[in-house]
Amino acid sequence: MPFHLSSSKAGSKVPCFSSLVLASFVFTFCIGLAVEADNSVTNIGAIIDVDSRGGKEQKMAMIMAVQNFNNNSRNHGLNIYFKNTSKDPVQAVSTAKELIGGNQVQVIIGTRTWEEAALASNVGKPAQVPVLTLAAASRTQPTTQNQWPFLVEMATDSQEQINCIAAIVNSYHWRKVIAIHEDNSYFADSGLLPMLSEALQNVGAAIEYDLVLPPFSSLSDPEGFVRQEAAELLRKQSRVFIVLQSSLELATHLLREAKRIGLMGRESVWILTDSISDFLDSVEPNFVSSAQGAIGIKSYYSESNRQFLDFKDQFRKNFRLEYPDEDNWDLGIHALKAYDSITAIAGAVKELGGNNTSNPKMLLNEILSSNFTGLSGEIRFRSGKLKQKSMFKIINIVGRSYKELGLWSSQFNFSENHVEKKGGVVIGVDSMDELLSLVNWPGELNRVPKGWEMPTDVAPMRIGIPGNNSFPVFVKVKRGHNPNEKEYDGFCIDIFEEVIKVLGYPLHYEFVPFNGSYSELVENVANKSFDAAVGDVTILADRSRTVEFTQPFMESGLSMLVPTKIEPQMAWIFMKPFTRNMWTVILAILLYTMFVIWFMEHQSNPEFKGPWKVQLATAMWFTFSSLFFAHGEIKSNYTKMVVVVWLFVVLILISSYEANLASMLTVPRLEPSVAGLDWIMKTNATVGCDGDSFVEDYLRNVIRLPNIKTISSQDHYSKEFESGNISAAYLELPYQNVFLKDHCKEYIVTGPTYSFGGLGFVFQKNSPIARDVSEAILTLMEDGKLNRLKEKWFGPPDSCSNSDVDSETERLSLRSFWGLYLVSAAISTLCFLIFALRLLKTKYKVCEKQAYDPAQIVEGVPNTMVSLGQHFHGGRPKSLRRRNTFNLSQDAGTIELGSPPDASQIFQASFLQKLELSEIIEHNT
Repeated sequence: MPFHLSSSKAGSKVPCFSSLVLASFVFTFCIGLAVEADNSVTNIGAIIDVDSRGGKEQKMAMIMAVQNFNNNSRNHGLNIYFKNTSKDPVQAVSTAKELIGGNQVQVIIGTRTWEEAALASNVGKPAQVPVLTLAAASRTQPTTQNQWPFLVEMATDSQEQINCIAAIVNSYHWRKVIAIHEDNSYFADSGLLPMLSEALQNVGAAIEYDLVLPPFSSLSDPEGFVRQEAAELLRKQSRVFIVLQSSLELATHLLREAKRIGLMGRESVWILTDSISDFLDSVEPNFVSSAQGAIGIKSYYSESNRQFLDFKDQFRKNFRLEYPDEDNWDLGIHALKAYDSITAIAGAVKELGGNNTSNPKMLLNEILSSNFTGLSGEIRFRSGKLKQKSMFKIINIVGRSYKELGLWSSQFNFSENHVEKKGGVVIGVDSMDELLSLVNWPGELNRVPKGWEMPTDVAPMRIGIPGNNSFPVFVKVKRGHNPNEKEYDGFCIDIFEEVIKVLGYPLHYEFVPFNGSYSELVENVANKSFDAAVGDVTILADRSRTVEFTQPFMESGLSMLVPTKIEPQMAWIFMKPFTRNMWTVILAILLYTMFVIWFMEHQSNPEFKGPWKVQLATAMWFTFSSLFFAHGEIKSNYTKMVVVVWLFVVLILISSYEANLASMLTVPRLEPSVAGLDWIMKTNATVGCDGDSFVEDYLRNVIRLPNIKTISSQDHYSKEFESGNISAAYLELPYQNVFLKDHCKEYIVTGPTYSFGGLGFVFQKNSPIARDVSEAILTLMEDGKLNRLKEKWFGPPDSCSNSDVDSETERLSLRSFWGLYLVSAAISTLCFLIFALRLLKTKYKVCEKQAYDPAQIVEGVPNTMVSLGQHFHGGRPKSLRRRNTFNLSQDAGTIELGSPPDASQIFQASFLQKLELSEIIEHNT
């Protein structure tokens, strides 16, 4: 007979087919007899849990697949033997041996767990019997194919579903979850918990607690045990529960108890994996009632194609006949996977022609080369694993059933449906809250649950605060009206109270003073002695590894504070207003202006005439003295333009010089009494710091200062300085500002500043409250409340600035005046060039008028250069400085220039004199 059913457990009872089902398989039976006679039968062994809902679906689907193949095949047939798996994976060894040795199967299919599949594959390895497992694969191992070469994985990778869970958690910014799973052999080998932990870490979340439940079959009182374990969940902060893996029976008890104690109420979230969600179409109504508002992840498969619809109709008919006690006859992914597995084997048998199925290696290769679209999706294999991009359906249990929210895949993240757009690409969104379908959350909550237990008056948050603060302006603990009462005040306390107002939901808390160091306070938050810490806690990298910091509300940094000394008035302070480069450029522009003025004035202006030494002195005196007062009239218009610009430059320079010098003489210059960090290290001087902070370790381990003295109070710093016990002190920036406000003229900040992450509040790692508090702090910054709190506690920004500013930056530099110098030099140069060109042009015209032959014209060019040189030298030749005689002839219209008889030759008049004479001649003519 082609269909056989047996149990691997002695004495177990197995349900038989009904008469109607037997009648439907008469034809298959006859074909089976025929093909057995021809010795053309491939025997298949199936190891399934026939008592479970999934096993029943698998069995029915396999029978239908075998029937369909035998109905359509004339030359070969399939014969399937069912073995009921026990709860003990080791029993799979004997079951596999029985199928291979007793039933002579050529291929084994099924297995409830991955461990069973591995054991069955080890048994089949000597006989080279392929094993197709329907169990979800464990974490991929690189040696899987080498270790089990005849093992074929028909299930999709579990990592994809874990990534889907992490994407849902990240969509709603939940930071802590509780994992729940049944401790069976499958889960122990699946690696689901490490995969979930890693995936959550990638999105900034973590597993707060792992609830391990024993196998349901091992519990004598399941309800009582689950009630006890569920009560343990009430003491945890997280309210995001992820049921990684569980039998349907155990999940039913768990959800019912969770609803009874309030864990299915407001602010709670339940996420069910496919181990439960895939059976939602066939579960009892009481299960749906207990799981209202839960989010489920189901394996996706197309339900609209004709092949699926035909199979679904036939499956429902056969399943109802075979299992009349079942209330629901719909199929799930387990039936589809089982049907596709038989289809893959049947396809391999068909390709081999039925004659070579006795060759297991050829049969395995044909199975691995399968390439078809099955009921569960694309069936293709790579390296012994199903090469299928997993897609999951996100559902929401509501009412009597569930509604579909959307799809998730690693290819497109979240999507409304599997409609292909834009060239075959599914358009998805990054977050689940962007889907159009609204989630019905537990407790009929109309907003996204917080996912954590809200503190109450009975169990408020315990917030640690510094009990002994060196600078009480930040946190101050005072006695209340009653002996046992305490009052809390300070800048940090006010910020936290304003944050609570912004949060938008009540947050019950109590302050607990802590008298240890800041590092110990952070450690108490990390080990959950405190739920949070409020105070002037510096954000550091090593602290951030164990706790969650909020957005910083104040910047922080570390630098050295030393006493000041007033700088004595230096003899050369009058040189301080300008930098050295500035003085150099002033001198250069002055000399250049002097030269231009002398050149344009020394012929027409009597004040600039005389020997060259006299002219030089006159030009220098004119230019220098113009810095302080104006002179008489100048002759040339070009000179006037140069002088106007020069006087403007002088005005700007004098005003700037006087203002800067007055500032230097009026404000005493504070200088540090300590040269710097190098001096501290060379002299081995003692430095002070706050003993409760991280600064001492930083100075000792990073800056490597040997002599460090801790100081416990703000007032003790000045006393330690005055007594000479410390030469310098290292304070964080907020404390520096507070200290210098009272000691503005006595101390000064010097040396480099070492930056840190700022001051923030502390919460437990992955605390959901930390994100809300950070957003509230940003709100306070944006609306100006944080600045108003700073002014309340620290006053307005201090006008006393005594930071060690480099004296060179206080002096006026060339950078501030280069544009002024450029304009002055450009105008002087332009006037000089125009004046010189006019001189050359006029000289050339005179030479043309005096030239009676070409030779004289040629000689005029060098004469012009000589005249220009004479103009630079002093105007006229020495011989012309003697008494000259003039013979003016009106008739001839010429003027003759004579010299005494002892003159050796006739010299031309100077350039300007000839210019004047030529104008007289032109006038007379």
